[in-house]
Amino acid sequence: MTTWTSDELDRIANADELEMAPVRRDGTLRGPVPIWVVRDGDDLYVRSFRGTDGGWWRTARATHAGHVRSGGVDKDVTFEEVPDHATNDRVNTAYRSKYGRFGDAYVGPMVAARATTLRLLPR
Repeated sequence: MTTWTSDELDRIANADELEMAPVRRDGTLRGPVPIWVVRDGDDLYVRSFRGTDGGWWRTARATHAGHVRSGGVDKDVTFEEVPDHATNDRVNTAYRSKYGRFGDAYVGPMVAARATTLRLLPR
């Protein structure tokens, strides 16, 4: 399995947004959407602001493949669902820490959307 380099992790984690383009079932990329991304250790995580109704999330969950751009990093990725309670608690903390300046109207839905947590694995 491929892993993120330290430079890639730092660049993506320090960027405010990540452009997410999941692969559709027909093999084409969905149009990229800007989303928030957080780092926990050597892993990167995303969630859907709209919860399970988020279109990009439904596509990513169906195909588990996509492309991301952030902080000058341009990478094909695999999406891995994260059912682990402890990991989701850390991801909640990361969202609050990184994006708290935007207020609870934005951070609240991200913390509540823990069922949509996806780990990004470089391909």
